[in-house]
Amino acid sequence: MPVFALVDCNNFYVSCEKLFRPDLKHTPVVVLSNNDGCVVARSKEAKALGIKMGVPVFKIRHEIERHGIVCFSSNYSFYADLSQRVMTILEELAPRVEVYSIDEAFLDLTGVEACTSLEAFGQQVRGTVDQWTGIQVCVGIAPTKTLAKLANHGAKSYPATQGVVDLTAKERQRKLMALLPVNEVWGIGGRLKARLELMGIKTALDLADADPHMIRKRFSVVVEKTVRELNGIACLGLEETPAIKKEIVCSRSFGERITDFHAMREAISEYATRGAEKLRGEGRIAKQLTVFIRTSPFNNQEPQYSNAATLEMVTPTDDTRSLIEAAHRGLETIWKDGFRYARGGILLSDFYDPNCYQPELFDDVKDKPKSKELMQALDHINQKGLGKVFFAAQGIQKGWSMKRDHLSPAYTTRWSDVPRVK
Repeated sequence: MPVFALVDCNNFYVSCEKLFRPDLKHTPVVVLSNNDGCVVARSKEAKALGIKMGVPVFKIRHEIERHGIVCFSSNYSFYADLSQRVMTILEELAPRVEVYSIDEAFLDLTGVEACTSLEAFGQQVRGTVDQWTGIQVCVGIAPTKTLAKLANHGAKSYPATQGVVDLTAKERQRKLMALLPVNEVWGIGGRLKARLELMGIKTALDLADADPHMIRKRFSVVVEKTVRELNGIACLGLEETPAIKKEIVCSRSFGERITDFHAMREAISEYATRGAEKLRGEGRIAKQLTVFIRTSPFNNQEPQYSNAATLEMVTPTDDTRSLIEAAHRGLETIWKDGFRYARGGILLSDFYDPNCYQPELFDDVKDKPKSKELMQALDHINQKGLGKVFFAAQGIQKGWSMKRDHLSPAYTTRWSDVPRVK
């Protein structure tokens, strides 16, 4: 019988922020979305105060001041670095690992019970991750990935479990499923929940006891697989290799409205540069680039405008210079004066393997001289902390960049930000 474990970091963004701030151990903390707009992560203390996920910051200003809630801007590079450290530890502890998200991973524990109990192994995972990174995790263990998700929910919800729940026993599975509403099942969202409740399926156990064939007729094969997974039949395997992306989008809401073409040109150049870096990270080249801009759809007092332009390169490329040039051409075709733009970005698509692309007979396949070597050098400098090299088209002042007024230091990725003990 296969055995899966889901390891999930507790309040991950907030845990990262508290890691180098021991003075905030018992303080309510929230992490904010892009431009410091909404709450996207909360500490247990903030949850106890009734702070809701996704609430706009301006609506809770009074609570922030009254309760001394500490706010942090999203520090994605910091979170990504700590996530990588956690996943590296998991890969050392388990024979096979699927990184599911920045703070979650599935482990294949098949055969582990021959050496030690699954619960003891779960506690070993928790202790090792906590000791080596300071991040606390919960572990859910079960014969299917869907049940492992429920087990992890139980590990987080019930302190008596000490952060580990083993659901390999049938009776324990049914006991926990009877306690959980159906929308706690992996993949069952609000719409499905409403439809299932009309059929009398209100708990996870109700769904597990439903006829799979009937569920497939009324819903889909995906929901049928969920029913079978709840009954201990593994329909979802471990995916150790991430799926190759079919598109790459780089976009942000601007920190302040853009009304000047040159400022927008800088912003689009920035996004094209980031897109090119991601493209090279995927080991792909792109033939299509779409550039888009729009005003704020939430401000009815201002004129509205949005537009996009798609350009096709003669030959696919991952060269930042070529992608910036294409983005500039696209922007020139859609730009209109007289609007206050709130967002812009680029989308890369139509990907190819650099070693397998077959050009057309009359294509001009000449690439920029030393393109590959130059891009490798840029990535090496920028990603290894050796400095920062950027294109002049990206600008210097960047008044349009995302607001991050509460940004924490880059404790683990920048030498100047490494904490000093006096």
